[in-house]
Amino acid sequence: MEKFDKIYRAYFQDVFLYLHKLTGDEHIAEDLTSETFFRAMRNLPTFRGECEMRVWLCQIGKHIFYDYCRKQKKLVHMDDIPDWNPACPTPEEEVERKQDVMLMHRQLHNLPEPYKEVFSLRVFGELSFGEIGSLFGKSANWACVVYHRARRKIQKSLEEGQ
Repeated sequence: MEKFDKIYRAYFQDVFLYLHKLTGDEHIAEDLTSETFFRAMRNLPTFRGECEMRVWLCQIGKHIFYDYCRKQKKLVHMDDIPDWNPACPTPEEEVERKQDVMLMHRQLHNLPEPYKEVFSLRVFGELSFGEIGSLFGKSANWACVVYHRARRKIQKSLEEGQ
């Protein structure tokens, strides 16, 4: 039991933050974190050590989150669905959006390096500025500045083109 107490103290915050990011709700994340450690305590003898303890705990938490989502799934009666949803784009709006995206990709393609790569890593790769900076051997601040300059260049090109 002492071993599990050490595990709990060492990894509680990591598991909680992971589940909070998944749920977007502090209270739900607390409940799911508690359930995660309860299951982990029950299954600790099955832990083979093929991955870090943190990864194993987050995997348990992820499965508990999926279970939670399945239980929360609500059935909607067909009569409750409106005929038209203004949030859903019309076919014309969707075509226009795709054209705008293609234009933005053209502008991105014409950017010089490192603007092109930093912008792509941030937007499409979803990397943090710290991660991007380390890839280039630079600081997070450098990556942030380059990203915002690239974004401004794209915006300016789009405005000039219209």
